[in-house]
Amino acid sequence: MTTEYSNQAIQAVLNGQRGFCKFLSANDTGATGGHQAGIYIPKSSIEILFSEPGQKGENKDKWVKVKWQDDFVTDTRFIYYGKGTRNEYRITNFGRDFPFLTTEYTGALFVFVKADEENYLGYVLNSDDDIETFLNAFGLSPTETNCLIDTGKIQPETHEQIAIQEFICSLDVDFPASEIMSAAARDIQNRACDHIEYIQTNPDRKIIEWTNMEYALFRALEYARYGDIITKGFTSVDEFVKVANMVLNRRKSRAGKSLEHHLAAIFDGNELEYSAQAVTEGNKKPDFIFPSKEAYHNSGFSVDRLISLAAKTTCKDRWRQVLNEADRLKGKPKYLCTLQQGISGAQMDEMQAENVILVVPQPYIKTYPSARQDRIWTLSRFVQYVKAIEEK
Repeated sequence: MTTEYSNQAIQAVLNGQRGFCKFLSANDTGATGGHQAGIYIPKSSIEILFSEPGQKGENKDKWVKVKWQDDFVTDTRFIYYGKGTRNEYRITNFGRDFPFLTTEYTGALFVFVKADEENYLGYVLNSDDDIETFLNAFGLSPTETNCLIDTGKIQPETHEQIAIQEFICSLDVDFPASEIMSAAARDIQNRACDHIEYIQTNPDRKIIEWTNMEYALFRALEYARYGDIITKGFTSVDEFVKVANMVLNRRKSRAGKSLEHHLAAIFDGNELEYSAQAVTEGNKKPDFIFPSKEAYHNSGFSVDRLISLAAKTTCKDRWRQVLNEADRLKGKPKYLCTLQQGISGAQMDEMQAENVILVVPQPYIKTYPSARQDRIWTLSRFVQYVKAIEEK
């Protein structure tokens, strides 16, 4: 089982000025029985220690503080041996009872991070899971260690996993409100995969990526909150049903709002004017009214410039709910954005008869009956349509 140390080491490398890793040799740990001179650092990686190389014929040293993975600190020495026949760099002076330079740590992965000129972070990863997690994060094979770490090679999935754990650790509640979860998912996905410009250039792709990230974030949070309970088992069927219902109800309430939050972010990113959850008449409340609820209630505002959009993760049975959400728009198209992947041709014909236009992320359109796919709008098309109406 992977411990927290690998993730801590990955995050430290990403946040630090420079990172280095190597497998500790028998000479490093004293397993050879020879004089322990400290951890050897190759000349190709000296910038983790010194700003300039040492000069042959001279020794050179520097003292720093190193914070290790169990939160203890050592006053440690970097030294270049340049006199006589020696020409090498070492990290020395770890203090008495230093736990990691013993024979049992031969072959462990040493990760060393420069936070600033006087402060460093050190990790010694001694399990296969920890070592593999760290190397995979930076796309390194075991033969590519004993060198400075190229953080540009880190995989997007690793950025995501670290960011998810950071978010979960930052929470002071079991489960945050749905808008906080959705915003966190967007932030994590945007940072891990970049391409923030897709909000405008490819909103169909962006909303799928955000939605997938939120599901991953929510599953990770569920595991953090319920993993121990599920692993230990239940003392009764009633206890199992209670936990199961709690999990399922939370999933349902989150999923219903997720799409709305991400659509709102797409609309904000495209500078569209809209009102979310605006009351039209009585208890009627469309998910989005463009350009605003004030415009909708202004009888002098042209109905031709009003647009309503419903957001439903699935719409196989619920699509009829959108028909009467805005009385002023009777006879006008009603737009329905969904993540549903495919419905029957008969249902699509019913929708067309009721003047309901489906808005579906472009990659999902292929799951609909081929003869009716041309009726479906992409999210990009809908955004451009609203923009054109609002600019009139």
